[in-house]
Amino acid sequence: MPALALAPTSSATPADVLPGLAELIAIELSPKVVDIDLKGVYPGDFLKQLGALGGLGSLTPVEFGGTARGLGHAIRVIEEASKECVSTGFLLWAEYALQWYVINSSNRELAAEMLPKMARGEVLGGTAQSNSMKSCAGIEEARLKAKRVDGGYVINGVLPWVSNIGLDHWFHMGATLPDAPGLLIGLMHGSTPGLTLAQNAHFIGMEGTNTFACQFRDVFLPDSRVVCHAEEFGAFRDRTKSAFILLQMGMGLGLVDACVAMMKRADKQFGHVNRFLDVQADALEAELDAARAATYVLADAIERDGSAPHVKATLQLRLAGSELSLKAANAAMLSLGAKGYLSNNPAQRRLREAYFIAIVTPAIKHLRKELHEFDSTACALSQPELEVA
Repeated sequence: MPALALAPTSSATPADVLPGLAELIAIELSPKVVDIDLKGVYPGDFLKQLGALGGLGSLTPVEFGGTARGLGHAIRVIEEASKECVSTGFLLWAEYALQWYVINSSNRELAAEMLPKMARGEVLGGTAQSNSMKSCAGIEEARLKAKRVDGGYVINGVLPWVSNIGLDHWFHMGATLPDAPGLLIGLMHGSTPGLTLAQNAHFIGMEGTNTFACQFRDVFLPDSRVVCHAEEFGAFRDRTKSAFILLQMGMGLGLVDACVAMMKRADKQFGHVNRFLDVQADALEAELDAARAATYVLADAIERDGSAPHVKATLQLRLAGSELSLKAANAAMLSLGAKGYLSNNPAQRRLREAYFIAIVTPAIKHLRKELHEFDSTACALSQPELEVA
């Protein structure tokens, strides 16, 4: 963990986070986790019911149909869902990220039209920004190309994997323009003419996340659906980056919490031998407490100061969260032993989920690259002390 000024660990229960959340998770999510994981069942009903409870509108201003409870609240909702299912936590991150870009758009007509529906869960969707983020970091080339035409842009290219989308979903995408710096960000509907969605891969985790390959063939993006024009992109990125990434900490916090709980249960029967393992539940729980406190302190700081001053701290913490997720899932698997190999046992699922947290954009190697470019130090764990008040 990077050294951070820590606030007391939140003791919020699901009921404190959102009335009705615990019951919704118990009824609509917990019984379906194995099917989500192994059969690819998409938890769309859970997402829509959570929206009806007000659980998708944490980032969205009240005047646009949200609850405006803030970045920390959104992370807490993701954390609670991820204690049961990281696939679902990831979908919640996608829902918040979808709204976050529209919230920060200069296109206020688009915000007024779409945000109330998104915040209430009446429409669902995700973010096709993995390629955009990697292209901005110099990891890969931008896969979508745009051309200016009357009334909008024409988009061509292929995005290999975009999650939480479908023919009735929305997502935002990034494309380059010839001889123009920055990226064009647009809001796209899954049924747009010229857009083809294909499920051409199966995953060892995240199978229930509605992940499609997206092929754009002369897809028209009208000006009314533009989130950010290319010339606005630098300022837009500065407004959005830290919160966009920090939201992903909810997945890791929920996963580590679940791993600690599994280890404690296993120790009731096998504690006499599990005590010889390198990672013990109490020590892991202390690391979780520190990570959780650091996350919510940083969330408050981003809300107070804006995104730009806290990019480095966010990258550091997100890296530490990936590393802690891998450590916790590995420890839980070792604690459970042979039982963890059962196809419906959460231990092996948590291990696969932890690898997803470490690989999803920004992946560990991506985070380390960006941190290296801040000050030529490759690993967040060796950064000087950073205080977030």
